Amino acid sequence: MTWLDAHWLTLILFVPTAGAIILLVLPLRTEKSLRGLALFFSLIPLVLTLALWARFAAAPSVDGFRFVERVDWYSAIGSSYHLGIDGLSLPLVLLTTLLTPLALLASSSIKENLKAYLVLFLLLETGMLGVFLALDLLLFFVFWEVGLVPMYFLISQWGGANRHYAALKFILYTMGGSLGLLLAIQVMGLSSGTFDLVVLFQRWPALARLDLPLGLSMSTVKAIAFWAFVIAFAIKVPIWPFHTWLPDAHTEAPTAGSMILAGVLLKLGGYGFIRLVLPLFPNEAQQFAPWLAALAVAAIIFGALGALAQQDFKRLVAYSSINHMGFVVLGVAAAALTWRAVDAQTRLDANLALNGAILQMFNHGLSAAGMFFLVGVIYDRAHTRDLQAFGGLYAILPVYGTMLIFTAMASLGLPGLGGFVSEFLVVRGAWPQLMLATALSMIGLFFTGAYILKALRLVLHGPLNPRWQNVLTDMNTLELVVILPLIGLSLLTGLWPAWILGMINQAIVTFF
Repeated sequence: MTWLDAHWLTLILFVPTAGAIILLVLPLRTEKSLRGLALFFSLIPLVLTLALWARFAAAPSVDGFRFVERVDWYSAIGSSYHLGIDGLSLPLVLLTTLLTPLALLASSSIKENLKAYLVLFLLLETGMLGVFLALDLLLFFVFWEVGLVPMYFLISQWGGANRHYAALKFILYTMGGSLGLLLAIQVMGLSSGTFDLVVLFQRWPALARLDLPLGLSMSTVKAIAFWAFVIAFAIKVPIWPFHTWLPDAHTEAPTAGSMILAGVLLKLGGYGFIRLVLPLFPNEAQQFAPWLAALAVAAIIFGALGALAQQDFKRLVAYSSINHMGFVVLGVAAAALTWRAVDAQTRLDANLALNGAILQMFNHGLSAAGMFFLVGVIYDRAHTRDLQAFGGLYAILPVYGTMLIFTAMASLGLPGLGGFVSEFLVVRGAWPQLMLATALSMIGLFFTGAYILKALRLVLHGPLNPRWQNVLTDMNTLELVVILPLIGLSLLTGLWPAWILGMINQAIVTFF
């Protein structure tokens, strides 16, 4: 094994942090040098991830994970620096390393305190990547919290008029959920004698006796821990009724912040459901699967209705994220209900639902980041997000209009684009097990079409608002560089989903 093979994940994880430190200490003054250096350090993890993807199939597997790294950290309590990657985490690592440089390119309007802004973005990338790569429960929590701080400051310092309120709401909601998560992690680690996830996957579900003096039965402790995990991840997804922080955070965040918030940060919750909740709490997840399905349906329907009611373009896209991420939780609920089923058809249904849930996270990351970027493009020119203020812009912005229609159709789930494949898999897998919930979720799909078409009609079609004649300019080269990779990947996934589904399915079959 070469040195690179032994430290591949550490390089991907900490190169952005190294870049942030270098940015801080170097006496760079010009905007071009600051942006260039930050972009360089954000591109290195992307290149490393692409190279890792190419070598992934040939790499040796250890307990289902590849490129595993492990070093003692807090050995007294059974915690280690343990990293690994599989077909569940690799697509999300690719999504993170792709969206970060694109978000930096989309930050051209940021001029004030640029160095601090770029440093926070690079630190945020490390926090997000750490969640996907950690195979130690305590290490997972550290990175889970690390990602909150940079996003809080990105919203509060470079956001809109109500940025302080939105940033405070974001941090209070997410940290509130993290408190129960931390307590549950401590109980699990201390009672099991380790925080290592590979060991916990075997030990915690089978644990029948608790050595800690809590005065509660083991079944009660597991149920409480289960809901502590579920609430923390439900807030992050977010699903109803834990969603109210999201529209405010998105509305006030800078464009690049919204791209990362919708593209990656929301996926931390979905990843937590699949990576931790299902294997650590199989019995509790099966017992409470109907409740998870009900919350998912509520998110799908209420998210779509909330989006349809908006007149602010950015808030409409924000509510759409609640709608689309509801399908991730629906897939998780279907898999939880059929956990370890013996019947081959039932297991196939569960695998289809989980494959769809993971692919939905990837596809939504592409389409949501693209939509928020395109909202930012028009806002930078028109200085308004009021849908009623636009109208007929396709006549003067044909390139922008084409990009917006394509990205909106990807979000809608048009056949031939990625969103269709993932939502179809979730619905196909969930239908035999959660027929009522799946049928009700179709109401949300109907209103998804309604709010997408509403936005396109008000922005692009109808008579041209003379206010914008000879005022607005079409997309420039830099903006096309940002949006075209997102569109290209969405098209690739819609036409040839096997490029990513083969890897995802391998992990699902191995672990579930």
